[in-house]
Amino acid sequence: MIENRIVPPVRDLGGGFSVRRVLPHASRRSVGPFVFFDQMGPITLAPGGGLDVRPHPHIGLATVTYLFEGEILHRDSLGSVQPIRPGEVNWMTAGRGIVHSERSPPALRAAGPRLFGLQTWIALPAEAEEDEPAFSHHEGLPVGQDSGVTLRLVLGDLLGLSSPVRTLSPTFYADITLDPARRFALPARHEERAIYGIEGTLEVAGERCGPGEMLVLEPGAEVIVGSADGARFMACGGAPPAGPRHVWWNFVSSRKERIVEAARDWQAGRFPAVPGETESIPLPERGPHTVDYP
Repeated sequence: MIENRIVPPVRDLGGGFSVRRVLPHASRRSVGPFVFFDQMGPITLAPGGGLDVRPHPHIGLATVTYLFEGEILHRDSLGSVQPIRPGEVNWMTAGRGIVHSERSPPALRAAGPRLFGLQTWIALPAEAEEDEPAFSHHEGLPVGQDSGVTLRLVLGDLLGLSSPVRTLSPTFYADITLDPARRFALPARHEERAIYGIEGTLEVAGERCGPGEMLVLEPGAEVIVGSADGARFMACGGAPPAGPRHVWWNFVSSRKERIVEAARDWQAGRFPAVPGETESIPLPERGPHTVDYP
């Protein structure tokens, strides 16, 4: 029932802040439409400091930000200013191009902010890659509870629940907590599926999965996920994009030449600015021709 096990490397982004880069991975580039999967923290940042991801661009994808602890202030080139807290979701459709920043709110910096969460990218269908950019924030995500299993649905439809987030392709994304000795049956309906450990130890088909590990599941059969002592995990997946996707830096596209164009536009200052921001992340020195993830 397990197709791949991914133990992601930890990448230091500077200032004591590190991420686990789960996707893309050498053994698996994507799961369904999820082409990028990062874990932030858990970390307590230094007093007076905080998360400071300066303005940077995106094309051809939707970003999904979901937190377990802490708070992030999102700003973008549409003029959106939105704090996100645990149990909520930010959905940003980049389309033809958007710029955003992610920072710890000023009020939380003095004590040293706590941060733990996930950011994922979903590849847009080819026909939507050049759509107008958009941003939406959602609170009160649907929650189901049954026999020691709690499920909060972030995206898609699952087991009678439906997320308010408007996605553009078949997908699902769920935050699931198991009480000790409880089990969860993940349906077979989605073409590609994976689970990612957040807390505790999971048991799938005789194998164990700890925090920070992803199990990519074989298609076509219901999968039973259990935990002897209790655990929390994310389940995600859906239909993969029709045709290959090229990923370089913050850009995703079905056309490699579009990524080259976006890189040149960012370097030349042709992307829109984020109101109130004066900084930006420069284009990496390596060109988009050097990385190609089909």
